[in-house]
Amino acid sequence: MKTADFLIVGGGIAGVSAASRLAPHGRTILLEAESAFGYHSSGRSATFYHFGIGKSVVRGMTAFSRAHFESPAANGLDLSRPSPALFIATPEMLGVLDALEQEMAPYSDRLERLDVAGVRAIVPALNCGGEGIVAGVIDRAARRLDSEALQQDYRAALKKQGGEAIADARVAAIAREGGGWTVTTAAGEKFAAPVLVNAAGAWADGIARLAGVAPLGLRPLRRTIIVFDPPEGCEVRDWPFTKTAVDDFYMLPESGRLLACPVDEVPDEPGDAQPEEYDIALAASKVEHYTSIPIRRINHSWAGLRTFTEDRVPVAGFAADADGFFWLAGQGGYGLQTSPAMSVITESLIAGTPWPAELTDWGITPAAMSPERPGARRG
Repeated sequence: MKTADFLIVGGGIAGVSAASRLAPHGRTILLEAESAFGYHSSGRSATFYHFGIGKSVVRGMTAFSRAHFESPAANGLDLSRPSPALFIATPEMLGVLDALEQEMAPYSDRLERLDVAGVRAIVPALNCGGEGIVAGVIDRAARRLDSEALQQDYRAALKKQGGEAIADARVAAIAREGGGWTVTTAAGEKFAAPVLVNAAGAWADGIARLAGVAPLGLRPLRRTIIVFDPPEGCEVRDWPFTKTAVDDFYMLPESGRLLACPVDEVPDEPGDAQPEEYDIALAASKVEHYTSIPIRRINHSWAGLRTFTEDRVPVAGFAADADGFFWLAGQGGYGLQTSPAMSVITESLIAGTPWPAELTDWGITPAAMSPERPGARRG
């Protein structure tokens, strides 16, 4: 049996970032069920940092995380690069765009309102005017994140502090023994620690049940992305992340091609999410509705799970019904862009380090993150 001070289940961005912050405070072991870290939601994200999603707590954590993303990784590689985010509106969406601009304003000082000409100048392929796009707000403080660089940097920090990240370690059983937690994997390996961090994403409720802890009622929702070629001769490299003010469509450039998503949320079970034909077709129809780009061929498509608490704010905190069981779950679609903040929050709540004043300034308190707060649990 391997023993540790902190045992973390889940090798997505939440788990590896928390492990990197806990490792200086004691022996830390991270367990990942798959053969690769960040295989599911973390590896299937649009990898963007912006203030156009989430409630105020999420936006505050995103703002707090900016300094980390702007710093280079330990190996000198960039964790992110500047890349604007453009939020667009048809006539029916103008009220939502106005509200979104007001909600983003406290977190970014680089917002600019655009008219039809301004929107068209930035993304010429958008269908503008009339019943099409008539206004936009661009945030030039947004950034494109490198999810693999983030994963590697967090794991390197864990290793440097003597911690371990173990793949192919699917949890089969959890027991409360001798004042601590004992985890047994499907391969029969055993690990023990007084603190068990549940960072298992879509599987977090299942891990809780194995531990005899009341689940939160987390909701895994499937989202689909398609990849397609832009029109011949059209240079899209400098196009921004572009999203409708309402959750109906987004698009962004990727390696000379374009990614698009219908911002779908299809209830699903924890697993290896796969795109369905209807959702692929829906994504293509949204492209042709909001832009002048014909979809002649879809080069690639994929789906990922975004797992939410009932109130859509992530949880970080000890369970009330089990000593030493720590919830780190419900990151939804915000996991990458809030990971620095979530890891610092986890460190503070587990290791007792000071709660950052900047988080408090953004209205983020331990109570706001607690799994026991009103609204976190479904049912």
